[in-house]
Amino acid sequence: MKLLHTSDLHLGRQFNGIALEEDHAAVLNQIVEAVKAHGVDALIIAGDVFDRASPPQSAVRQFNGFLRRIKTETAAAVAMIAGNHDSGDRIDLSAIAADRSRWLIRGAISAEEAPLLLLDQHGSVAISALPFAYEYAARECFENETIDTPEDVLVAQVAAARARIPEGARWIIVAHAFVTGGSVSDGERSLTRVGGIETVRTSAFDGAHYVALGHLHRPQTVGGEHIRYSGSPLAFGFDEADSEKSMSLIEMDAGGQVSVEILPFKPIRRTRVLRGKHAELLLSDPSSDFIKAELTDNVPVIDGMKRLRDVFPNACELVYVRNERPLETKSADGSAVTAAEPVDVVRNFLGEVGLENITDAEQDVFEASLTRLRQREDAE
Repeated sequence: MKLLHTSDLHLGRQFNGIALEEDHAAVLNQIVEAVKAHGVDALIIAGDVFDRASPPQSAVRQFNGFLRRIKTETAAAVAMIAGNHDSGDRIDLSAIAADRSRWLIRGAISAEEAPLLLLDQHGSVAISALPFAYEYAARECFENETIDTPEDVLVAQVAAARARIPEGARWIIVAHAFVTGGSVSDGERSLTRVGGIETVRTSAFDGAHYVALGHLHRPQTVGGEHIRYSGSPLAFGFDEADSEKSMSLIEMDAGGQVSVEILPFKPIRRTRVLRGKHAELLLSDPSSDFIKAELTDNVPVIDGMKRLRDVFPNACELVYVRNERPLETKSADGSAVTAAEPVDVVRNFLGEVGLENITDAEQDVFEASLTRLRQREDAE
């Protein structure tokens, strides 16, 4: 059986205030064409169809047109869930006119996790589509007050789904979660309340032959080849600059083993970070890509962004980067001494006062904050 796995479309989203409707139209068309070209049996969309619970009407029309093409131009089944950016009720509306024997669209959490059952030459394949839900909704749904974390929610959903899987069927789970070991980017919204634990261990999916995940925007596997994030079709921040976006073509054999083929998306506008002197960047080939310019000029450039947009009309950010050569200062005897990095100063201080050293996560937070302060100073 062939499955095409995608997620995190975020229809209606903007990039630094720039509309992405044409960019989304291009990747939606590529999904339809991939379904047709590869003879896909089931299309999986693992949440965050829209960027917010009340998307613009243009995004709703765009998605309805996409579903219409899947229905009329292909024979593929569809399994789709709501993510944390979606309104579950809105996603459920997409199921009203769907063929329930071929399409499973789940917006709101339910204690009755009936799967979509498909057949191939090897037998039955059961797809459980588990929509994202917060803990309070899951407590009410499953009448279980002990549900307190995103993992608790998924464990309850998976248990309900497992009870409905026919004997001998190969099992696919569709979920929207932050699985332990996943690599994040700036575009993901937290799945839990402040101070909560949002990660889910891979053991929550025990028994599944393939787990089609959404939420993290970088394509990746966690805990094994059969637990996979397809990633988002578009980059939504400069931390994903020049990253290759893709959809995952999954082929499942008679025993439930999967092989994966990565199908790259071809965006009409890329996300790039350019570094150099302002005058050098102005000599670049004109481009409609989304651009972040990191200028190495020693002094601020007059009308830097305005002039940059003559070449790159979608330039979004301009920052000045400091000379990366370590700073020098003078010691008491007048000799030159290389100044310590700020994070090393913190480490030395903690050691002097007898406290534990900072963790890698704390160091990442410290360095990110320091970078923002430096950028603010350079912009002033």
